[in-house]
Amino acid sequence: MTTKAPTAPVLGTRALNRATLARQLLLRRAELSAEAAVAHLVGLQAQNVKPPYYALAARLAGFTPEALSAPMAARRVVRIVTLRSTLHTHTADDCLTLRPLVQAARDRELRQFRKGLTGVDPHRLARLARDLVEAEPRTPRELREALGARWPDADPGALSVAARCLLPLVQITPRGLWGRSGQVTLTTAEHWLGRPAAPVPAPDATVLRYLAAYGPASVKDMQTWAGLTRLRPAFERLRPRLLVFRDPAGTELFDLPDAPRPDPDTPAPPRFLPEFDNLLLSHADRTRVVPPAHRGRAWQGNLAHRTLLVDGFLAGLWRLDADALVIEAFGDLTAVQRREVTEEAERLLATMHPDGPYAIRFGPVRA
Repeated sequence: MTTKAPTAPVLGTRALNRATLARQLLLRRAELSAEAAVAHLVGLQAQNVKPPYYALAARLAGFTPEALSAPMAARRVVRIVTLRSTLHTHTADDCLTLRPLVQAARDRELRQFRKGLTGVDPHRLARLARDLVEAEPRTPRELREALGARWPDADPGALSVAARCLLPLVQITPRGLWGRSGQVTLTTAEHWLGRPAAPVPAPDATVLRYLAAYGPASVKDMQTWAGLTRLRPAFERLRPRLLVFRDPAGTELFDLPDAPRPDPDTPAPPRFLPEFDNLLLSHADRTRVVPPAHRGRAWQGNLAHRTLLVDGFLAGLWRLDADALVIEAFGDLTAVQRREVTEEAERLLATMHPDGPYAIRFGPVRA
C-alpha cells in the first residue's frame, strides 16, 4: 500500500505579507545597528545614494543617516554591483562572498556585449583594469578612456561593462555618504578592503539567509532576487532542514522552521520606502506586497517611485518637493489611516531632514 505524502499547508496572501514584513523589519522597527541590518537584509538596493538611508529609516529604531555613513567611511560597508546586476550596499564580508556567488550572472551579462569586444582578450582586459584602478581609483570615464586607448576599435561602453563584470569594482567614499557624496570613483573590493575575495561559494548558506530576510519563498523567488538560475539543487539539499508550504496558487514555498510567521491579522503600520526597495523586487510573485490592482504603479518605464505601505501593502507613492513631503494615495484612506500615515511622515522628516522646511501634504497621484 502506497502512503500518500501529506499536503503542504497553504499560506494566504496576508500570511505571506506579515511573514515577509517581519523578516524585513517593517512590522516594528528593530533595535539593530545599521551594519547589522544591512547584513540581515543581505544588502540594500542602491542605484542612487539616498535609498539605503531611507530603507533603514523605515526599519530601525533610533536610526540617523550617520549610522550608515560611519561604517561606510570605515570600509565596513561598501557599494558594489551584485544582485540582479544592480548596485547594492553590502557589508564588507558580504561584498567578498556574494560577488563571487553571482559571478556566473556577470559572465552571462558580459556575453551580451561580445560584439563590441571583438579582438579584446577578457583576461588581459581584467588585468589592465585591475592595475589601473588599484594604482589609483578611477572614475568610469577615466577607466573607459584608458581601456579605449588599448583597444581603440572596441565599443567604449562594452569595455566599461566588461570591467564591471570581470572585476568586483566598488564605489569608494565619499560616494554614498549622506550629505557628502562625490562622483563615482572605482577600485577593486580587495584593494579597498585589504583582503581577498572568497572562493566561489555553494549557494546553500545564502539560501538560508535569503529565507531569513524574504521568506517564505519559492526557488523562483530567490532566483529573481539574486539574478541567478539553477538554484533548485541547493533547495533540495536543504529540504530536510526546511518547512514547506504552498501559496494560494499552489507554488511550493520553503521556510526556516524558527522564522517568524505572524498572525495574518497582526497590525502593520504605514511605512515610507525608497525607490528600488528590495521588498518590492525580491520575489517572482509580488502579490504578497503589491495588490494586483496596483501592479506596475511603483514604476514608470525605468523610473522607480518612492512607495507607501498601508496595512502592509503598496498603497501609494510619495515624493519630496522643495517645501513638502507629498503623499499620493492610490485610494481613499480612512481617518485612522490618514492620521497614522501623517505621523509616520513626521517621523521620517524628523529622522532624515530635521532641519528641512518640509510640510506634509496629500495630493493626487501623478504617476
